[in-house]
Amino acid sequence: MRKINIPRTLKAYLPLIGLFLLLVLIMPRSPKFNYDYEKGSPWMHGTLLAQFDFPVLKTDSQLLEERDKAGSEIVPYYRMDTKAYLRSRTALASVELGENSVLKPVAEETLAYIYSKGVLAPSAGQNVDEFSNVIYVQKDRRAVKVPVSEVFTLEDATSYLYDALVRAFPEMNVDSLYASASLSSLVIPDLIFDQQTTDLVHEEKVNFVSTTQGVVRAGQVIVSEGEMVTAEIEQLLDSYKAEFDKSVGYGSSEVFMWIGNILIAFFIVLVLFLAICYCNFRIFDEYNKYIYLLMVFAIAALASSIVAKTDPALFYMLPFTLISLYLLAFFSRRMVFSVYFISLLPMLIFAPDGVELFMMYLVAGCVCIFVFGFFNRGWLQFVTALIVFGVLTVVWGAFRLVDGTEGLKDYHTVLDLGLGALLSVAGYPLIYLFEKIFKLVSNTKLTELCDTNNKLLRTLADKAPGTFQHCLQVMNLADAAARSIDANVLLVRAGALYHDIGKIANPQCFTENETSGIRYHAGLTPKESAQEIIKHVSDGLAMAEKNGLPGIIKEFIVSHHGTTSTGYFLTQYLNDGGDPGDVAEFYYDGVKPSTKEQVILMICDAVEAASRSLKDYSPQSISSLVDRIVDGKAKEDQLSDADISLREISRLKEVIKAYLSQMYHSRVSYPKRKEKAGK
Repeated sequence: MRKINIPRTLKAYLPLIGLFLLLVLIMPRSPKFNYDYEKGSPWMHGTLLAQFDFPVLKTDSQLLEERDKAGSEIVPYYRMDTKAYLRSRTALASVELGENSVLKPVAEETLAYIYSKGVLAPSAGQNVDEFSNVIYVQKDRRAVKVPVSEVFTLEDATSYLYDALVRAFPEMNVDSLYASASLSSLVIPDLIFDQQTTDLVHEEKVNFVSTTQGVVRAGQVIVSEGEMVTAEIEQLLDSYKAEFDKSVGYGSSEVFMWIGNILIAFFIVLVLFLAICYCNFRIFDEYNKYIYLLMVFAIAALASSIVAKTDPALFYMLPFTLISLYLLAFFSRRMVFSVYFISLLPMLIFAPDGVELFMMYLVAGCVCIFVFGFFNRGWLQFVTALIVFGVLTVVWGAFRLVDGTEGLKDYHTVLDLGLGALLSVAGYPLIYLFEKIFKLVSNTKLTELCDTNNKLLRTLADKAPGTFQHCLQVMNLADAAARSIDANVLLVRAGALYHDIGKIANPQCFTENETSGIRYHAGLTPKESAQEIIKHVSDGLAMAEKNGLPGIIKEFIVSHHGTTSTGYFLTQYLNDGGDPGDVAEFYYDGVKPSTKEQVILMICDAVEAASRSLKDYSPQSISSLVDRIVDGKAKEDQLSDADISLREISRLKEVIKAYLSQMYHSRVSYPKRKEKAGK
């Protein structure tokens, strides 16, 4: 068995170099605010001085209060009708006053004064008291703020005109003249209420309340060492932190900044590389899976970088747990956990609240990896999303309790977490696209292949029923063995079902399919019989190719016998005086197993076939059979290329022995009923 080692080909390192360069380019170009503080606790660091001028940000409660206040104050907008005064003067000129025409100059002067102030339209005048003490008057594309007390309503304007005439001509009967000449109709409103502009400006005023209040100058003390962090100091610290994270560059030279980023990126890639080596170094040989794994990691890093630079609040909405599902579809849980953990490291570096987000998505991702095995089909995926949402909310709530219970009222974040959990379900079908692009086989595809009602397996059951039953028994035995050493159970089951499909081409050649009284190998030489038996591997590959089986299933077909011999016919050939130097045609031209799953199938296939010839199914007999077969495979050098340990081989033996003992256990012998007892 080969020891775990690192790849020695440049091909394995080129993608890592590309990933390293990507990380260097997206690394943040500014330092993070690395002070921890909490309201009600003393400041545990040295006295903090402002390094630059920064605005003091208003708290959420202050912004809410100001927006409520702005919403209650509505300032109406009016458009000035510049032609209203002209129409009023024209109407005055057309009025026939006869001997009372001396009233016209006074009326004209009074109207000029009234229109210098402005006259509100009747409908607007009725609502003006509902707004505020001022209005906006728009004239020539400019809006002027005017007190309501300085403009006329229509009623006030007509009264003002009447009073002016009475004062100017007390000796005349102005009252009857005013009514008979309809002088009140001379006042035409020139300020028209603009409902659309009023609503638009009001909405902007509510939405664009200033988020700052005052400025702290550079050199000013923000908080002293040991000072209690009050609400006011917390507000200053939050404001300073926001400005620091947004606009501060490195204090050192740009060269040091690049060196630091290069080292950080290198160590992240190094950890990922070592994780692959420790979990399954053979992934370097499966280049499509290797590239896919690095692509998923790169997507996580890019998403963290983009969100951090645009809107950090989106971190709560992004479905980072989907990364674990994209990995789980093609890799073992051990590999998935390791890579998923490392894929969250860029978020820890980029995000303002990196520790909180890291913990949230780490816990939620691990739970998702576990529960998805139970809820992964159809609508049950929404159950997984609901559980993930619950975990995210609980972890987020725990951090809010540490900061104070006020944060628990942030329902927007809870909604974002819920949307992110749903996106995990919505984004999962992309697995099928990745499966096609990278030519991978997902667990969903393996589940479909394990359906015994598909066309190829039905053909096997019809033409070679004995072989089909043998495959089912091997599948069940391999299933138990795979679970015991944390191998890919679905892959082993699929491999077991299809490993002997080549026997469809010549089913009578194999004893499990022989018809009673017909012996296929009668009259054939041992060498000819061996060639007929060996041929089922090449026939199986041809059949797999014809039916579009994935390459990973074809590997089970060529490796389940490895490079072993057809022992029965080889022994017969040698016992009959055959030349020991001419035995090459008795050996399979296959490949040795290279994965745990292929080793499991080779052993279970040989054990199940051999167990049929046992006459005694005692525990000792079964144990001897299993030991003989496994040790024989090792002596034939069939396990030398396999990624499996001696401890796992030992565990496989124990599980297979226990399974066979239960399958072939002795049954109770029913006694014959005596005739008298029957009566």
